[in-house]
Amino acid sequence: MPTKPKPTLRAQWLGQSLRELRESNGMTLQRAGEFLQRNASTVSRFESGEYPIRRPDLMALLDLYGVAERPKRDGLLRLSEDVWQKGWWDGHEDFEQPFVDFVWLESRATTIRVFDTNLVPGLLQTREYAEAVITAADWDAGPEHIDRWVQVRLDRQAVLRREAPPRFTVIIDEFVLRREVGGPDVLADQLAHLLTCMELPQLDLRVLPSSVGAHASPSGGFRVFTIAEPDMDVGYAETVGGAVYVEPPDSERFVRVYARLLHSALEPAESVELIRAIREDSDDPPGPGPRPGRTGPGLLADQ
Repeated sequence: MPTKPKPTLRAQWLGQSLRELRESNGMTLQRAGEFLQRNASTVSRFESGEYPIRRPDLMALLDLYGVAERPKRDGLLRLSEDVWQKGWWDGHEDFEQPFVDFVWLESRATTIRVFDTNLVPGLLQTREYAEAVITAADWDAGPEHIDRWVQVRLDRQAVLRREAPPRFTVIIDEFVLRREVGGPDVLADQLAHLLTCMELPQLDLRVLPSSVGAHASPSGGFRVFTIAEPDMDVGYAETVGGAVYVEPPDSERFVRVYARLLHSALEPAESVELIRAIREDSDDPPGPGPRPGRTGPGLLADQ
């Protein structure tokens, strides 16, 4: 029998907020159900995210729980709308639930902090670079599949061009800038694209130079999404076994580690100089034989 789909991250967070409000008011599921003229099991499914709550029921519960502050109330109502409304990423046959949650977080974040040790982040990739990354990771996929995922990655980049884009802070390991993903020409174009992106007012891109040596995140890259409702920092990391989302208070560790990495990274102007120097080096014709230190395409597809 088909497995029951897991509630989306947004449905779980809305339900968690409702449960915390109910418990802080000392109310039982039975009491909340009686107020809504529903049974306690229905309220329990609201709180688990298994069954999305309708706006009239949500407004009634917010009244019952005494939520009168406009920012808090509006935030929960908006989160409820997100549960019911579908973005372009919802329902896509190729998307598994963790990726749907990732793109939703990306679309809702007010601040996105990225540290990457393997690849240029997906929101800053060129088409050719993205194609090389996805092809390397999905080596047994056909051309149509690759093309679809490349287009998805490019579609996600619209978040940086919207009217109120998130604050986007990126720290890239210097080795990322030297890894010839797609070959030297693709890398050179990608570096030029990074320099262009650095002109965006909402983007703060720093390079972590190789001279730093050991740093605060030896386990690799990660992300921190700051969202307004529920007000929290959400840590995100990829593993071979799947994605990991970390909520407060554990996500505070992600924030602290990122701050230390930012302290070790070059300033924006210095980062520009280094990227330009690496790009100029990549334009130099290679000598005979294999180039020392050359690496192939990255093995993991950046989300």
